[in-house]
Amino acid sequence: MSALVEVVGRSSVVVCCGSGGVGKTTSAAAIGLEAAKAGRRAVVVTIDPARRLADALGLPDGLTGEPQRLPVDTGEGELWAMMLDAPAMFERVVRANATDPEQADRIVANAFYRNMATALSGTQEYMASEALYELHTDDRFDLVVVDTPPSRNAIEFLEAPGVLTRFLDHKAFKLMMMPTRTGLKVFSAATQPLLRLIGKVVGSDVLSDAVAFFQAFAGMEVGFRERADAVANLLRAAGTEFVLVTSPQHDALAEAAWFADQLAERGYGVATTIVNRMHPRFGDGSVSDARTRAAKAADTDRPELAAIWSNLAELRAVADDERAEVDALLGHTGAPVVEVPLLPTDVHDLESLDHLGRYLFP
Repeated sequence: MSALVEVVGRSSVVVCCGSGGVGKTTSAAAIGLEAAKAGRRAVVVTIDPARRLADALGLPDGLTGEPQRLPVDTGEGELWAMMLDAPAMFERVVRANATDPEQADRIVANAFYRNMATALSGTQEYMASEALYELHTDDRFDLVVVDTPPSRNAIEFLEAPGVLTRFLDHKAFKLMMMPTRTGLKVFSAATQPLLRLIGKVVGSDVLSDAVAFFQAFAGMEVGFRERADAVANLLRAAGTEFVLVTSPQHDALAEAAWFADQLAERGYGVATTIVNRMHPRFGDGSVSDARTRAAKAADTDRPELAAIWSNLAELRAVADDERAEVDALLGHTGAPVVEVPLLPTDVHDLESLDHLGRYLFP
């Protein structure tokens, strides 16, 4: 049985990681399709705002921030897909933690909040972890497949819950959460000079919006902290598996090795490695065998056959070099490797996605 088949069968969350351009999104879609064929109710969520997941699934109208069921004939299984809508996710989290609708409305209407929801560094990654938790607790699904952004940003996705917790504990946050009675005349005589200085840097309007935001946020930090802890626990749960996706190019393999080490340092492990676009060996023979046959064909004045065997020898040499580099850079992870050969066309619909699955799940 393929190692990836076992991952699909035992997991409740599969996180697909890797550098850009190695087929990570397509692999995530293929994992979701295979899970549906195995009778599971799978949802694939992409954090990347690009259209790659929609293209791989053959959806010309794209995806939205709500799970969309795909017309796949899988018996009892189901395949769903969605693209992260970070601002909409942020608003759902705010409304879930607000004490009443009026508090949520004040926050959502705040200019500082709107800027934070759309432009603040790290918001996309944290909202992705929130989306993962929301889908995991949704009774419609029993498997969530996450297509993460390229590996450097994927680290931010994994660390986002902890970053939020540390922010809630930071003295600057606690200062801004101090009760106010006089608006921008601020919390106490001791803090007035500090906020006047901040106002000179960012502008009084921005500071006013920020103070109003934190005033409206009062009382919600406990819910945010509890949710962040729950997300962090989910990422480390026994049912969460990490699948590393790469290609045989040296730079992609080096990036994959770096990411595997980063996972290990944080206490995660790689369940399976997918290496896309491997050169096939065209049989079990060796490079030297093909070269010997090429020489014999040349000696018997059969140049066309000699050229074929020479070409085969070169292809096998490339394939052997690729496998050697995969072993050298990723062998220390101990994760089984699933090889996918170079395919004649890109994956652009469910039929070609199913064809890819024949290599991922032999």
